Formats: sequence, structure tokens, C-alpha cells
Amino acid sequence: MQSIEPLMKEILSLASASRALLADKLVESLEFDTDSTIQKTWIAEAKRRRDEIRQGLVQPILGEEGLAQVRRLIEP
Repeated sequence: MQSIEPLMKEILSLASASRALLADKLVESLEFDTDSTIQKTWIAEAKRRRDEIRQGLVQPILGEEGLAQVRRLIEP
């Protein structure tokens, strides 16, 4: 098997929109050991959230901040 380093370097040189499209296609190509209905539901939810961000309907936050917000909500 060849190293993926040259391919990765080429991919990272693509425009942001092209990398996003490629990432979508790669994720869709993965096989999951889950119920197909559950998988389709999660894919639809992920795409819905992605579209909300792209359309400016929601403002993304860093993962660390999101986790901190959740912790504040569940801690006594």
C-alpha cells in the first residue's frame, strides 16, 4: 500500500468548498454496522445542520465551548 501523504497534500491544497464536498463523499462512503434507518436519520440530521450553518441560520461554536455549555446544564 502506498503512503497517503502525497494524496493528502494534494487534497489539502484544494479550495475549501472542494474539500467539503470530498469530505461529504468520503463520509457517505463509509460503511457502518448500524441499522440503515438509523444511519439515514443521522445522515439527514448532519446534512440539515451543515445546511443551517452554510445558510447562516446558526453560528457554529468550538467543540470545547459546546461541551462546557452542556456540562453547565447538567451539573448540579
